[in-house]
Amino acid sequence: MKLVVLDRDGVINQDRDDYVRSVQQWVPLPGSIEAMARLSRAGWGIYVATNQSGLGRGYFSEHVLRAMHERMRHLLAGHGAHVEGIVWCPHTPSQSCSCRKPLAGMLDTIQAMAGIKSLDGVPLIGDSIRDLEAASLRGMTPFLVRTGKGRISEQEIVGNPQHPFHHVPIYDDLATWVDAWLLNRD
Repeated sequence: MKLVVLDRDGVINQDRDDYVRSVQQWVPLPGSIEAMARLSRAGWGIYVATNQSGLGRGYFSEHVLRAMHERMRHLLAGHGAHVEGIVWCPHTPSQSCSCRKPLAGMLDTIQAMAGIKSLDGVPLIGDSIRDLEAASLRGMTPFLVRTGKGRISEQEIVGNPQHPFHHVPIYDDLATWVDAWLLNRD
């Protein structure tokens, strides 16, 4: 099975500076669910890796987080699609963990879930530099989208030709990436 890893907030759903704290605040970005459905129907296994420090900060419970993910799964099911797995890091930046991006612990979990030997070349789509950093630790192929915090990340990257991610392709949103990716795979 072909795999793809997506960040959540800012790639699939709207991001908020004060954290997505409820199912009502979990609002898909225009075209993101349909884009994921196109990937799923084309035979791609979709995994989501998301930092969720709002959980560790006490802004919402694991029950609420799971309900957000159930909403996403329900919307995808309405398009005849699904995700293979969703992993999250509940830790705050001050906690020492190996799962929070830019580290690759969640990616290691996805690798184990998928039962594959390596993530080399697997696309990871994110809206932040830390997503790209995590991808690079496992030899993945990183892509940046301009949604969420993506425009800020793009400014940092494009403004510095020496930036380690200066070569990373940038797309307007997940739907644009999926269109280009699937077109290039046919």
